[in-house]
Amino acid sequence: MAKPKVVIGILGSICSGKSTVAKEFGRLGCGVTDADSIAHELLANDDIRRKIREVFGAGVFDGAGYVDREKLAEEVFEDEQAVAKINEIMHPAVLLRCGELISEFNARKDIKAIVLDIPLLAEAGWLRRCDKLVFVECKEEIRARRAAKKGHILKNQLKKREKFQISLDKKKKIADYIIDNNSGLSATTEQVERIFTIITGK
Repeated sequence: MAKPKVVIGILGSICSGKSTVAKEFGRLGCGVTDADSIAHELLANDDIRRKIREVFGAGVFDGAGYVDREKLAEEVFEDEQAVAKINEIMHPAVLLRCGELISEFNARKDIKAIVLDIPLLAEAGWLRRCDKLVFVECKEEIRARRAAKKGHILKNQLKKREKFQISLDKKKKIADYIIDNNSGLSATTEQVERIFTIITGK
């Protein structure tokens, strides 16, 4: 039986560049579990859509009957109960698929380590699955600019979303490594390569 690979968890705030860091690890031969992409795919699932409609109503759907992610976000991040409800709907299916991917990556000889790019890694209780934690640090003004550029989160929405999460200070304290993502991609890449070498010895 193959020895389980090192699991690296990515921590950080919204729009801090966690996915960019995860992709850089992927470029180095890591298997990346991207929970956002998984969640996006699951929103097309009939059972998931039915549950969302029952809880949040028809107002979060578009004309074709698909979930409008922006409308859902506006609805969800207004209060803690709504956050808990959407997590109850989405998390079991997302985390099940993440677990399946970890098993698949462990079975592959070409994968050097496994990276968990899960937005609520700490909140969802996945820290125990991680051997190493990497915190992605980024200034608030840069994050707000990135969010606005994507066109789906405004600065005030960043604060709304983050108030329902474990504080960044706590996440930073439990991290084994910190990546400064306030500069360009090349600086981030250098840091990822250094951490990858330390963790894997490759």
